[in-house]
Amino acid sequence: MPDLVIVESPAKAKTIQKYLGPGYEVIASMGHVRDLPKSKIAVDFENDFEPNYVEMKGKEDVIKDLKKHAKKCDKVYLATDPDREGEAISWHIAQILDLDMQENNRVAFNEITKFGVQSGMSNPHKIDIDLVNAQQARRILDRILGYKLSPFLWRKVKRGLSAGRVQSVAVRMVVDRENEIKKFVTQEYWSIDGKFSAPSSRKIFSAKLSAINGKKANLKNEEETNKILEVLEKEEFRITKVKKRVTKRQPAPPYITSTLQQEASRRMGFQARRTMKAAQELYEGIEIEDMGLVGLITYMRTDSLRVSDEARQAAAEYIKQKYGDDYLPSSPREYKSKKNAQDAHEAIRPSMPELEPEKVKSSLTTDQYKIYKLIWERFIASQMANAQLDTVSAEINAGDYTFSASGYSVKFKGFTVVHVESKDTNEDETENKELPPLTEGDVLKVKALGGNQHFTQPPSRYTEATLIKTLEENGIGRPSTYAPTITTITARMYVERDGKQLKPTALGDVTTQLMQEHFSNIVDAKFTANMETNLDDVEKGEKDWRSTLREFYDDFDETLAKAEVAMEGKRVKIPVEETDVVCDECGKNMVIKIGRFGKFLACPGFPECTNTKKIVQATKGICPSCGNKVIAQKSKKGRNFFGCEKYPECTFMTWNTPIEDKCPKCGSTLFKKGGKAGKILCEKPDCGYERGL
Repeated sequence: MPDLVIVESPAKAKTIQKYLGPGYEVIASMGHVRDLPKSKIAVDFENDFEPNYVEMKGKEDVIKDLKKHAKKCDKVYLATDPDREGEAISWHIAQILDLDMQENNRVAFNEITKFGVQSGMSNPHKIDIDLVNAQQARRILDRILGYKLSPFLWRKVKRGLSAGRVQSVAVRMVVDRENEIKKFVTQEYWSIDGKFSAPSSRKIFSAKLSAINGKKANLKNEEETNKILEVLEKEEFRITKVKKRVTKRQPAPPYITSTLQQEASRRMGFQARRTMKAAQELYEGIEIEDMGLVGLITYMRTDSLRVSDEARQAAAEYIKQKYGDDYLPSSPREYKSKKNAQDAHEAIRPSMPELEPEKVKSSLTTDQYKIYKLIWERFIASQMANAQLDTVSAEINAGDYTFSASGYSVKFKGFTVVHVESKDTNEDETENKELPPLTEGDVLKVKALGGNQHFTQPPSRYTEATLIKTLEENGIGRPSTYAPTITTITARMYVERDGKQLKPTALGDVTTQLMQEHFSNIVDAKFTANMETNLDDVEKGEKDWRSTLREFYDDFDETLAKAEVAMEGKRVKIPVEETDVVCDECGKNMVIKIGRFGKFLACPGFPECTNTKKIVQATKGICPSCGNKVIAQKSKKGRNFFGCEKYPECTFMTWNTPIEDKCPKCGSTLFKKGGKAGKILCEKPDCGYERGL
C-alpha cells in the first residue's frame, strides 16, 4: 500500500501528490480536526490547566476518512504547515489516529516544489512537543480571556464583545493615537524657498533657507518672514560651498510576513487578510501553463530573513544572465533577523527565481500576480549590487542667511532596475533630482523668492501598514496573528476604516477605557510582548507551558474579581452619534448605533419608538436599469455588492464596483470586474461595451 501523507488543504495535497507520485497518497484534513468545544471553557483549572479537546463539529466525515486511509497504510506522514499551529494540527491528528509520538512521522515543506517536497520527505522527525505546547498555551490563554473576560464586557458594556491579548492592545494603540490627534495643538511656522539659476546653466533649481547667522532657521510668523524677505531683496546670492560625493543605496531584505503585508497595503491598498489569502494560494500551488501545479513561493508566515544557499545561488545565476556581472554584489548578501525572530523558516521568496512574474501572469488571478510580483522583485533586488548616486549639496550665502540645495543623479542603477520599496511619507519636495553644474563663488540669479506658511501636523492615524509595523516593532503578536487581529478588531466594530486609515469607534473607545481602568496588563504593550517572549521560551523548551499559564491566571483571576466588585451595579454607556436623518415615525433625529451586523440608524426615542434604518453608502454610480443611484451593500455573508437604491422596485445588483468613468458607447456608469479575468464593462442591457483593466 502507498504511504499516507496528511496536509491541511486540498490544493496543497494536489500539488504535493504531483511531486511524490504513485508511492504515496496525499489527503487533506481541511484544517483543524480537534479543538476546545465552543459550549464551555473546557480547561480544568484544578488539574493544572488540562484542556478537554473534542473532535470538531462538521469534521466527522473528514475524521472518518482519515482513519480509513490510515488503517490501509503502513506509514503515515504528517505534513501540515511548518509553524506552531501546523505542529498542533499534526499533534491532534496523531492523537485521533493513535500514532506513535516517538516515531519520525512529521515532515515540513518550506516550499512546495520538487526540491522542497523531496527535502522534507527525506528528513522526517518527531512531532515537536515544545512547539505544540507553545500553541496549547496560546490557545488556552485565548480561551481564558474569551470565556472569563468577554462575559464581563458583555455585562458592563455590550453583548457580543470579545477581548484578546493582541487585539485589545491593537485597539488601545488606535485609541491612543486618536487621543494624541485630539490633544494636538497646531502651531504656525514659515519657510523661505527660492528658485535660482547659475551662470553656467539656464536650468532652475530650488533652495531653502536653512540657517540665520549660523543657527537653524526657525520662522514663527508672517511678519518675521516678510522682514527677512525685505533684507534678502538687497542681498547677493553666492555659492560658498559645493560638496560632491558618491553614495550607495542598499537593497531592502526579502519580505517577511509583516513587511509583505505593509508593502501590499501601501502600494495596492490590500488588507492584510487579502494579502495572506493570495500568498497562501501561491505557496500551496498554482496550475501554471506548460508546467502543471507549482508552489511559487516559500512559506509565507515567517519573521526570518534567512535565505538558503541554493536560493541565493539560483538568484545569482538569474541576475548574471539577465543583467550581467556588474549587477551582482562582491559577496553574497546575508541579512540579520531581528533579535526576537523565531527563525523557523526562510524569508518569503520565489521558489524558482528564474520564474519571472510575466511568465506566469496568464495563470494567476490579479491578486496572485500582484503579490507574486512583489515577492519576486523584492527577493531578486535583495541579491543585487548597490545602487550608486552622484549626490551634490550646495550652500548659498546671502548676507547673514544661508540657503541649502541638494540633488542627485543615478550613476549606477544596481538593484533599482528591479525594485524600489515604497514609503509611508513623501520625500522632501525641495530636493532636486539633479542640480545644474554649480561652482563655488558663482553668483546666482534669483528667479523667485517667497515665504510659505505651514502648520505642524498631528501624528497620522494608523493604517494597516503602520499598525502592523508598530505591533511588530513592539514584539506584539507573531507573523500568523497580524491579519486575523486586524480582521477581528474591525469585525467587532472596535475600529473602523476611513479610507486607508483606522480610527476607533465609540465602542472601541469606551471598551479601552474600561480595560485600562480594570485590566491594565491586558492592554499594556510591554506586558503583551513579554507574554509573547514567554511563549517563545516554551517553544524553545526553556519554559514549562503550564507554569506560564499559572503565572498569568493567578493575577488575572484576582484582577477580575476586583473588577466585578468595583463595577457592581454599573454599566458603561456608549456615546451615540446624532445624524440629520429624521425618524419617519416620531420626527426625532436618528442616531447611529452598532448592532450584530454593524452600524445602523435607530430612533433615540427607543423603547417608545422602535424605528430603525440601514445606513446607506452612496456611490458615484447610476443604475443602468432605472437611472437612480447605486448604493454599496453587504450580503448576509459580509461580501460587498452594489444595487439600486430603489430596491425592490428596481432589482439591479452586481458584484462589480462602479467607477467614475462613463461608457463611451451609451454614457452609462462603467463597472470594474476583478479577478483573473478583470475588466471594465458596461452593465446597461444591450450595450455590451467592455475593455481590459
